[in-house]
Amino acid sequence: MKNKSDINLLKQIGIPVFLLLILWLVGKFFPFRIDLTEEKRYSLHPATIEVLQQIDEPLEVEILLTGNLPGGMRRLQRSVEETIRTFNAYSNKKIAFFYLDPMTLPADLREDYIVGLSDYGINPTNLFITEDGGQKSKLIFPGIVVRNEEFETGALILRGEKGMGPDQILNQSIENLEFELANAIKKLIRKQQYSVGMLMGNGEMEEDDGYGIIEALVEDFEVYKIPMEQAQNVEDLDPFAAIIIPGPKQPYNEREIYILDQYLMNGGNLVFLIDALAYEMEDAGGEGTVAMPFDNGLDQMLFRYGIRINKDFIQDMNFGYHPVMAGNFGDQEQLIPLPWPFYISAGRMASHPVTKGLDQVMFRFVSSMDTVKAEGVIKTPLIFSSDFSRKIAAPVRLAFEDMADGPNLDEFRIENLPLLYLLEGNFTSLYKNRFLPEGADQSSFLDSGTGGRVMVAGTGNVFKSQLNFMDGSPLPLGEDPFNNTQYANRQLLLNSINYLLEPEGIISSRTKQFQIRPLNKVKLRDERQKWQIINIALPVLLILVLGLIWTGLRKRRFSK
Repeated sequence: MKNKSDINLLKQIGIPVFLLLILWLVGKFFPFRIDLTEEKRYSLHPATIEVLQQIDEPLEVEILLTGNLPGGMRRLQRSVEETIRTFNAYSNKKIAFFYLDPMTLPADLREDYIVGLSDYGINPTNLFITEDGGQKSKLIFPGIVVRNEEFETGALILRGEKGMGPDQILNQSIENLEFELANAIKKLIRKQQYSVGMLMGNGEMEEDDGYGIIEALVEDFEVYKIPMEQAQNVEDLDPFAAIIIPGPKQPYNEREIYILDQYLMNGGNLVFLIDALAYEMEDAGGEGTVAMPFDNGLDQMLFRYGIRINKDFIQDMNFGYHPVMAGNFGDQEQLIPLPWPFYISAGRMASHPVTKGLDQVMFRFVSSMDTVKAEGVIKTPLIFSSDFSRKIAAPVRLAFEDMADGPNLDEFRIENLPLLYLLEGNFTSLYKNRFLPEGADQSSFLDSGTGGRVMVAGTGNVFKSQLNFMDGSPLPLGEDPFNNTQYANRQLLLNSINYLLEPEGIISSRTKQFQIRPLNKVKLRDERQKWQIINIALPVLLILVLGLIWTGLRKRRFSK
């Protein structure tokens, strides 16, 4: 009888232990993860997994968001940690993490460290928290630093669109964590960079004006200036994964247009930043000046691809300011900010990998755009004006004196004009069923092409550097020297190039969406006592009942 009891006991203990051992062996040699969440919160994009599998040395992540944080920030902090743990599960090498509050560093190290963080776009944020019954101010650094043995890079993890509430900003920041962390890791392990070209020779940006484009891209790409007059055929553009056409002031000739057309047909990517009207901003004082249409030679090409840039300017009530001289104050010249509706601070973004979560983008002197029929081309508007806009057809008067009394709201009746378009799909060549330019190789001509993408803005200024008022030096892209404001133009350029080159790369992970599920405060107040009883008393009662049942069964079993 005793032997039988011992055998039963061994079975009761041995079978679960054996099953646990089998599960451990399966997990050890055939690792897998099952994400049971509705939004696939713990799943990674295939492009992210590909990046993680390329890691060939251990990495460490420094989480700067730490300390006594309110509930929303703690949620973001936990999400960062969970994302790193998920990355570590897929990585070839270990990804460790630790927390560091820059404000706890010794004084002699703190300032240099904080200045270094600003190079990664991580600036301190002033947060108000409730502590000891009162409100206290606390500086936090919502970012991460990723490093290997030789190099490090950083990323800002708290980003949101203008007009979002705190909960929406936090939720969107959590949605973008995979991209921000994967992008930082990719910078560390990248072995080869794409080449990006900027066209020169047709009155495009001067050296200082193009500084912002080069400064924004040089860390992630090899950036070259391309004298278009030296390009003899499309093969001369083949080394470049994308080409930016930054606001030409002189018309392209037939040969140059043909080379750009065939570059796209062969799978290249083009960014058109086109001024539809010519103007001289220096003449806007006094009696003012007039912006007039001019021909850059690219209108027919864009029309064939599905976009028409109109000969007008958009004004918007969500405007920026232009500095003007307003006489002297004593012996000093006095600068004042003039409301200037031609400067559009655009904050309405499409839910697209390029624009999702972007802060406001500054568009200066932008023309409206219409889509036209182009078989096989998908046209996606990415950025829009506000609900209060208007279009002014050429010729357009530019005069500071017109803004002395401010803009009239009754004149701004148009809503959400597209300011930036993305074109994808099957493009038809401008030269299909037409004579080719003299000297063109008929045998290599393509009348259509897939694989290439086009981005179009009706202004040459969206990626143009502003100048420092003090010394005239060019500023980083998006920095406004007068209003001390940082717009998201730089991030828009990076996102655009990343998407054009690798639309299915890690940039596509920015489309992840998590639903906010707030508690119903009215229901919570009305049913508070009921749920307190369910959560506190019911578990205790359930354990007591199960204990009584177990005791009764044992008495019956051993009384026989």
